[in-house]
Amino acid sequence: MLAVQADRVVSLAEWEERWQQNRIGFHRPHVNKLLERNIKQVVNGRTGVRFFFPLCGKAVDMKWLADMGHSVVGVEIAEKAILQFYEDNNMSYAVEPVPSIPGAKVYKNVEKSISIYHCDLYKFNSCVEGQFGAIWDRGSLVAINPEDREKYASLLLSLMAEDCRYLLSTLLYNPEQHKGSSCDVQLLDSVDALDQRWREAGLDFMTENTHLIALKID
Repeated sequence: MLAVQADRVVSLAEWEERWQQNRIGFHRPHVNKLLERNIKQVVNGRTGVRFFFPLCGKAVDMKWLADMGHSVVGVEIAEKAILQFYEDNNMSYAVEPVPSIPGAKVYKNVEKSISIYHCDLYKFNSCVEGQFGAIWDRGSLVAINPEDREKYASLLLSLMAEDCRYLLSTLLYNPEQHKGSSCDVQLLDSVDALDQRWREAGLDFMTENTHLIALKID
């Protein structure tokens, strides 16, 4: 199974097509329970935390955090997902070009301090929005092509401020492949994620794990 996973490649056009065809079974219409359970550990006593959402889709978690007084920056390749996020939440937005990323646009709601960038995730960098105090990664690491994992990790690491708390939700983790990193990784929570949809797909188990990641301080 791991060999098959390693060979998987999904293009940006295919992701956009999934949104156009409404094949978005990964989207959840409610706030993620694991985020709710562990938000205090992510915020860590801070107020007005800047959250980064890689491959954000139209996650309702973004508005939930903004309603708590935090600011949110997301990146999404499917413009339809961004438009649906604002429509579903009855939020106005302004669209601006992003000079440092040719062809990219940012959709902003000033009142809730939410900015969603319509671009390739790997074109985004800390020069665009600086670094962040928190990252919520629910399904992004799972969704990227396995061959891009090293590039993905380097990008996310570059976006982490010194006090950043990175909450990572995964579906499969093989500790034999872990070679050490510049971060402390703590497993916070695990839940049974096997629902009827995955049973019908032929799976007999699925566990969703939530990790807290923080930069190691020398």
